[in-house]
Amino acid sequence: MIEVLVISISKPLLIGIYENKKLIKVYEEEGMTSDILPVLFKEILDKYTIDSLIYVNTPGSYMAIKVAYVFLKTVSISHNIKLKACSGFEFNDNTPIKALGKKYFINSNDGVKVDFLENNCKMSPFELPEVLENINISAETLPIYNLPAV
Repeated sequence: MIEVLVISISKPLLIGIYENKKLIKVYEEEGMTSDILPVLFKEILDKYTIDSLIYVNTPGSYMAIKVAYVFLKTVSISHNIKLKACSGFEFNDNTPIKALGKKYFINSNDGVKVDFLENNCKMSPFELPEVLENINISAETLPIYNLPAV
C-alpha cells in the first residue's frame, strides 16, 4: 500500500512516499506550493500506484492549505485515490506554528489558540515521520483555518 503525505504549510514543502506505513522516499522543495505540487505529482503519479493521499489541513498558511486541498482533491477524484487529512502539529513535535504577524497557532488542551509566543518557547521544524502508524489521520479533509473572520 502506497500513501503520500504532503506538508505544504512550511518551507520547504515536504512530500513523503510511504509503503506499508514506512517512509521510502522524500521530496523537499523550496518555492510556491502552486508551482511545486503539479511538477512533483507528475513524477509521483508516473512512478507509484497510490492508495491514499494525506495532507496537512490545519493550521498554517491559508493559501498553502487551500492550494494543497484543491490540487489534491482534484488528483483524488481524477485518479480514484482516497484523500485524508491531519494536523500540522503531528509533524513539528506539537510546537507553535506561524500564524499572522507576530502571532502563532498554539495547541493546548482547550484546542488551538492564536497568541503571541512566550519567552523561551521552543519551536521545532516540520519533519516527515519514519512511519505513519502513530499519526492521527482524519477522513474529514476540508481545510480548517483556525482564525476568526476579520
